[in-house]
Amino acid sequence: MYDIETPALLLHLDAVERNVKHMADRARRLGVTLRPHAKTHKCVQVGRLQLEHGARGLTVATTVEAEVFARAGVRDLTWAFPIDPDHIAHVRRVALETGATLRVVVDDLATARALAGSGLHVWLKVDCGYHRAGVDPSGSYALAVARELGREQELTFDGILSHSGHAYRTKNQREAAQVAEQERSVMVAFAERLRQEGIPVREVSVGSTPAMAAAEQLDGVTEARPGNYVFYDRTMVLIGCCTPEDVGVSVLASVVSHQPGAAHFIVNAGALELSKDAGPGHVGPAAMGAVRGAPELTVATLSQEHGLIRAESAAVLDGRFNVGERLEIIPNHSCLAVAQFDEYQVVRDKRVVDRWKVERGR
Repeated sequence: MYDIETPALLLHLDAVERNVKHMADRARRLGVTLRPHAKTHKCVQVGRLQLEHGARGLTVATTVEAEVFARAGVRDLTWAFPIDPDHIAHVRRVALETGATLRVVVDDLATARALAGSGLHVWLKVDCGYHRAGVDPSGSYALAVARELGREQELTFDGILSHSGHAYRTKNQREAAQVAEQERSVMVAFAERLRQEGIPVREVSVGSTPAMAAAEQLDGVTEARPGNYVFYDRTMVLIGCCTPEDVGVSVLASVVSHQPGAAHFIVNAGALELSKDAGPGHVGPAAMGAVRGAPELTVATLSQEHGLIRAESAAVLDGRFNVGERLEIIPNHSCLAVAQFDEYQVVRDKRVVDRWKVERGR
């Protein structure tokens, strides 16, 4: 199994290509453009694959990602993280030096005022039910921020943007579809409220992978920004968003300790490879990941570099998983696992065919 040193991050190219094509086709059927969130993969080659399949641009989570993708030739980027005034100069510099359209997100009135004269494109972040960030679309403060942006004092007000992160708390596609419809209806109603106040709303942007995978219609929405779909993970399998065969990344690990008579063994993939995301506690058994092809095993605990994999009894492990043997672990959260590595080992037909850089700087 793969002549590479462990631990290693495997990118299963066949699955990734299928996932990218499937989501691009789904966006077209739903009548929205696609702006995938590149924080999942942090990789220029994967971003280019998404653009080749019709994505209008990419979404990023950090200024490093914005700069990397802009310098790689991506012409349209949204930094989907609430900007504060201290970051405006950096973002302007990236946009000026690369010629890319760099869109920022704001939910604060003072920051909206600070953006005047920046020349940047700006989204208004809206809380659609996740309750993490964004203005309350029913409140007067939301209207005040929108009015400030709508004045367009040497900035371009793109429209309103939301993230249905609460779709990850669902148990199945039916529940995810309900979240998607809630997000759509909140955003479309808020857009209409702003238009009635004379504030132009050019675009309505929504997004999360579970919601986008389950949405039945997106009338009134112009773009979607799913990210996790490119790889999926154990969480997505458990909430019914994908099948195990759809998962596009895994961590290749080696058995480093297996004591006689023990009902567990140790691998060289711990929290610094898999993260300590505990997965979806509301569905499925508690575990820190899954061993590909071995449902009888549980990734039970993680230390910094150690992963403890447990079986129901020592008999289950008898003659199996000796020191030096290798296995693949499916992470609970692919976005966080990817961010632990410097590069992907790109796999096709069970062979490593390339290495791609993970742009994980801060």
